[in-house]
Amino acid sequence: MTTTDLDTGMDFDYDVVIVGGGPAGCSAGIFAARYGLETVIFDRGRSSIQRCAHLENYLGFPTGIDIETLYALMHDHAEVAGCEHVSDLVESVTPTGDGDGFTVELEEGEHVTTRRLIAATRYGGAYLRGLDDENAMFESYEYDGEERERFNKEYAETDGTTPVDRLYVASPSTESDSQAIVAAGRGARTGITVVEDVRREQGYPDPVANYYDWVRREEELEDEWRDRDRWEQYFDDRMPDDHDLEEADRLEIREREIDRRLEQYIDRSDRKRRRIRGQERLLEYVDDERILEAAREITVKRESDSSTDR
Repeated sequence: MTTTDLDTGMDFDYDVVIVGGGPAGCSAGIFAARYGLETVIFDRGRSSIQRCAHLENYLGFPTGIDIETLYALMHDHAEVAGCEHVSDLVESVTPTGDGDGFTVELEEGEHVTTRRLIAATRYGGAYLRGLDDENAMFESYEYDGEERERFNKEYAETDGTTPVDRLYVASPSTESDSQAIVAAGRGARTGITVVEDVRREQGYPDPVANYYDWVRREEELEDEWRDRDRWEQYFDDRMPDDHDLEEADRLEIREREIDRRLEQYIDRSDRKRRRIRGQERLLEYVDDERILEAAREITVKRESDSSTDR
């Protein structure tokens, strides 16, 4: 889908292009897409996680998980969140003519444009050449007696930002170099950074540009917070006195943010529906024979418990 930059009027194919579909890239994509940004993940390079035989330390899988299943789950999650997934290799990235975005050249010969780009490939990085001083972006190292060059893992800040406007790096980085779960966290942090930068462009001053993405229980919404006037007061109290928004724009942003906050509270029936939907989705990744075997064991146990209670 083509999107239009509000400042330049230029049409872009995407709000966010992510290079790399591992834990870092998919995690960043989920946060970006859930905010409503048109997001695509290009994934056809060397994936470090696919070199792992069986992942033993990814939280939530007590006996580990095979890489094929985890990879499928990550991509499924990203696509459900709204990401487009394309199996193509990014060859190069160049700034657009106005410098407010990037043109991404693909191996198949096509190209797309994007407002923002997230690098999320542990290996490589050569596609980023020319975007900045290469002495800062790349570093030399010795391997097997030969001098080689690689992307500098310390090039990006911990929040994913870089010296190049609208370029973010989730991987490679020192923090997420070798553990999948840390890479996913780094991707999430970078995705949130992108969203917060977008919110600033949408007019949110810094004190209200911060972003979080979570769903809360409706019963936690205390009486005073059920009143929209209370949220308006909360928003107004956080607005800096020196903001330069027109009053109509300020009110529009305030109402939009209050709507978003209130939509994050869900009731018991909605929680139950989401829980069932989540479990049913996970069953799609379990071998049918394992499901049938578990069902037989449950039936036997229930019959045994029933006999004992008589």
